[in-house]
Amino acid sequence: MNFNWVFSRKVRHADQMAKHVRKILNAQRDVLSREAVEKVETALRELCTTAHITRDKSNLDAKMTQLETVANTWLKQYPHPGLRENVEVLLVAIAVAMAIRTFFVQPFKIPTGSMQPTLFGITPSPYAPQDSDFIPPDPITGFFTFWYRGISYTHKVAKNDGRVESIEPAPKKFLLFNLKQSFVFAGENYTVWFPPDDLFLRAGFIDRVGHLIPREFKKGEDLIKLRVISGDHLFVDRVTYNFRQPRRGEIIVFQTKGINGLPQDQFYIKRLVGLGGEHVRIGDDRHLRINGKRLDASTPHFENVYSFTGPPRESTYSGHVNETVARQVGAYGLAPLFPDENTEFVVSTNHYIVMGDNTMNSSDSRTWGDFPEENVIGTSFFVYWPIGRQDHRPSRFGLGAK
Repeated sequence: MNFNWVFSRKVRHADQMAKHVRKILNAQRDVLSREAVEKVETALRELCTTAHITRDKSNLDAKMTQLETVANTWLKQYPHPGLRENVEVLLVAIAVAMAIRTFFVQPFKIPTGSMQPTLFGITPSPYAPQDSDFIPPDPITGFFTFWYRGISYTHKVAKNDGRVESIEPAPKKFLLFNLKQSFVFAGENYTVWFPPDDLFLRAGFIDRVGHLIPREFKKGEDLIKLRVISGDHLFVDRVTYNFRQPRRGEIIVFQTKGINGLPQDQFYIKRLVGLGGEHVRIGDDRHLRINGKRLDASTPHFENVYSFTGPPRESTYSGHVNETVARQVGAYGLAPLFPDENTEFVVSTNHYIVMGDNTMNSSDSRTWGDFPEENVIGTSFFVYWPIGRQDHRPSRFGLGAK
């Protein structure tokens, strides 16, 4: 060990200089003459030897000056070296981030309420937009409320009489967060900062298929008056399932590619309930039966699923039921694969079936069946936002979304 490096700042400086010159030399070795390579290597060797045997500043300064002179004489100068180095660092950082996202953890956003009360999706405020008692906070309070608790306030007032003429179909993003979204009303552009998902649908500007709803507003009337609670943002663990198979009850994230009845090339998050070869049935008591065995609140990972009370449509959460809801019209109907408590579904080999914890608000395997195990990309790992509690919702920040 070179103790000079530990105790002398000058030696550490010389070491950094040598590493930098050696890096440039290695990058240019194939285009330099043999004489140039030998001259630079000699100067490097002399500096390293001196740094190893002495902490004398005058000797080190002389060797560092010599190396600088030789490097400037024989190495080729890069144009805009500062910019080049910054770009190089940025590209390395991007490569590392992409590698982490691909092989270790991937960020994911909960879009709906299908996994409540374990994970929460985006939900409208309990206050109606037209409620006269609804007063958005000042911008500073609203900003910190959003970044800490995930609660956003949107309030836009008509400056003139008119109607909404056009909208920006998707918000501009910063990292994983919505940054801003604009719309044109009566010939004037309005910008909403940190908008919630489906802002204009929630505001009543468009219908579910994206068509503008013709509606006249008067000057001074509220165009948008919303309070929206954001869904959970979490990291997906992409490592664990490289070493073992998913287990029943775990919350998994999977690709929709190849699953009939689902939009393709998206990611869904649900609870794994059925494995390959198993016989799955939903009883009339809103509990699953796996190979005839009834799951309940004592089954690991199903504590929240079966903690309901009251009839399915009247209780806060529903457990596992035979009904589904058509979101377009709000109508309830029988699940295609589980129309009654006597119908069993046999999971194909090397396939899984999944369900939301709140099945009355979930599109899941009751409708589109099983899918191959290779679609699974990982399991829920860490909720990183929002940090604080959200009214009636406790904070989910941290590990343990099970």
